[in-house]
Amino acid sequence: MTTQTPPASGLLVVAVDRLPAWIVPAYGATWVAMPALDALAARGMVFDRVITTTDDAGATLRDLLGADGAEVVRAAAARGWPAALVTDDATATVAGADTIRVAAGPKAAPEHDADATCLARLFTAAHDVVAAGGHRLVIVHATSLGTCWDAPAEFRDAYVDADDPPPPPGAEVPDFDVAADADPDLLVGIRQAYAGQLTLIDRCLGRVIAAAEAAGWTVLVTGLRGLALGLHGHVGQGGAAPFGELVHVPAIIADPAGGMAGQRFGGLVVPADLGATLAEIVGGAVPKAGDAPWHGMSVAGLFAAWIAPRRDRVVAVARGGVAIATPAWHCVAERSRVRLFAKPDDYFELCDVADRCPDVVDELAAVAAATAAGDGSRAWRATLSEPAVSGTG
Repeated sequence: MTTQTPPASGLLVVAVDRLPAWIVPAYGATWVAMPALDALAARGMVFDRVITTTDDAGATLRDLLGADGAEVVRAAAARGWPAALVTDDATATVAGADTIRVAAGPKAAPEHDADATCLARLFTAAHDVVAAGGHRLVIVHATSLGTCWDAPAEFRDAYVDADDPPPPPGAEVPDFDVAADADPDLLVGIRQAYAGQLTLIDRCLGRVIAAAEAAGWTVLVTGLRGLALGLHGHVGQGGAAPFGELVHVPAIIADPAGGMAGQRFGGLVVPADLGATLAEIVGGAVPKAGDAPWHGMSVAGLFAAWIAPRRDRVVAVARGGVAIATPAWHCVAERSRVRLFAKPDDYFELCDVADRCPDVVDELAAVAAATAAGDGSRAWRATLSEPAVSGTG
């Protein structure tokens, strides 16, 4: 074993589609209640800047499970840990893992009983799998945040002030472009409804985490991609550009030994890095890294000596454009416009500074253009200047 990886008797991986970092309390959203996830963050390590390389949630899930989407499962099998995938996706599979599928789909109205919601049924199934003890690697894959907001009314109403209009009714997830004259109360109401879903998922998640930790398991909770909620002209899933609301996702790892509890890692991380990290934690040896910078690099060394490889960029490709994230910047290149946002100061990417930093914009836009032209290798390997990486120089 090349690093002092946390001892564990199992691994729980919770991968939630349409969960962005910006609205999670551990990432600064103090108005949203997610006490179970807050407690996990206090016991574990928070990765501040996980950037997905794509808006394809299936591809991100494969990255999260290591090289070719099964490295973590193979490492678990080598230790005699049977694996299970608990999912509400009708087609998702993980090689080498038993599949427990829980049906979920659109609904016309919220449920009256929280236990009848899509999220509750999924996480009840996951809890039962963990508690049964027949599997020692359990992957929970939740997708209903993007398809069904069926939390009972009291969940969304908890975020409504006395003077606020009621949130939009129904359980359908909205999807529309935000017009210049859009009613701001509508956007607030949509975010309140979404926050209710987060409180619901937190309640469901708490039982599963408790069961896993009682058995001495390591736990990872992460997002697969975010969801546009009107920060940049769109609400919903359709064709959003790769702003942070889409590609910046939360990730929290807690190990049973309490290693680095309450710590935060601010370096750039991609889901494949988390996959390589899990493979090392489970298998006890550093997985062989590929020769390409987009391949996963384990950061398990953080638990032993606060040592991890440092990335100078992440290239993210979405239907709505290309983003280049560096330690100092988040550059979004759409078809007709390039925008630049300073990090970490402009957390919500609301202040475009492209006209003040033309050299940085030109440099990062060229990298984005190479990506759009299909030359991903150049985009990940091209030398970047110090101003483009760190904002100094």
